[in-house]
Amino acid sequence: MTSGNATTRRRSRRTHLLLATLLLPGWAAAQNTEAARASQSRDRVPAPAAVAPRSVDADWILHRLTQGAASATPFVELRVSPMLKRPLLLSGEYRRPDADTLVREVRTPYVETTTIRGGEATIAREGRSPRTFSLSRVPELAVLQGSFGALLAGDRKALETVYAVEADGVPADWTLTLVPREPRTAARIAGIVLRGRDGELRCIETRPKQGEPQPTLLGSAATAAAGLDSLEAAQRLCHDVPR
Repeated sequence: MTSGNATTRRRSRRTHLLLATLLLPGWAAAQNTEAARASQSRDRVPAPAAVAPRSVDADWILHRLTQGAASATPFVELRVSPMLKRPLLLSGEYRRPDADTLVREVRTPYVETTTIRGGEATIAREGRSPRTFSLSRVPELAVLQGSFGALLAGDRKALETVYAVEADGVPADWTLTLVPREPRTAARIAGIVLRGRDGELRCIETRPKQGEPQPTLLGSAATAAAGLDSLEAAQRLCHDVPR
């Protein structure tokens, strides 16, 4: 392996880890909110049911992605690389124990825990000493990092300072596309597409300037991903097309 390839792989890995902070769906927060509302309104006259919109906009989606409580979700990721003889299937869980911390726990085919907190990522892999690096060492990653708080807070105005934001679909099948504005990031990433149903984020698809889109399956999509053996199969699940 050349030093150039090693550097590219490290940078790609760091980008993936930072993008991972987008991956926790709002279903836990939404469920907690609905439970609280139900408890407060037990003695009230029921209000008429809200009519679901025929189409969604960015504000509708961001409202459902807002993180107001600790949450966790399973994930499945299929890595494809010319350096791999066959696709590598990773599975595990993302946890958000508090608003400032993301934990990515890989359980198979190896055990590795990555903790992102305070602008740093610490990687602890079974049998190796933990490694910590600053996300600000790569300028474009610092730009991405600054946008995550806006996404999880549902702050569209702040998010649009970093991305061009486009929403499409209906409540049962929506997408939110983020196109980086920062030139160095845009030179490597064509866009990030979030795909979901109602309040559940089921897949996040990173579209590099070069190479195939890389989907990470979440929640119910990850649960349905047993036996994935190709990038095409992962993309079909990401787009919710029966295999």
